[in-house]
Amino acid sequence: MLNLIGTYECKADVKGRVMVPAPLKKQLAPAMPDGFVIKRAVFQPCLELYPMEEWNALMDKMGKLNRFNRKNNDFIRRFTAGVKTVELDTTGRLLIPKDLASFAGIKKELVISSAINIVEIWDKDKYEQAIDDAASDFADLAEEVMGDASDAINGIS
Repeated sequence: MLNLIGTYECKADVKGRVMVPAPLKKQLAPAMPDGFVIKRAVFQPCLELYPMEEWNALMDKMGKLNRFNRKNNDFIRRFTAGVKTVELDTTGRLLIPKDLASFAGIKKELVISSAINIVEIWDKDKYEQAIDDAASDFADLAEEVMGDASDAINGIS
């Protein structure tokens, strides 16, 4: 599993290609031979870039869902809507498909941000707004998500 680190401001060219920053490209190097999957995020107006190994692990989990349950079937369809495979070209650029760029409102200025084992790709203004919107509630969120006393046993504080 990759543990990606970093947030980078980038620019897309007129064709929607983005030069992946060298520090991130270095971290993604082990995943490059297998390629990536890019998709719409579930909760935010951004895109998610999955190394193929991470995507396959997620699909294994989703493959266990009962497709005869309507909610499961609807979830699978919506989760995988617009999914595309992508690769970095020989110069280290990522082509963001036009339909996905449109979904995320990505034009020229964008932010590429690590999210543990995947990468989020945001329109710069939307990213800054999302960070600003979450700032006031972050302490409460951190306490709720990470503040379980039972985690102290595992050395998480």
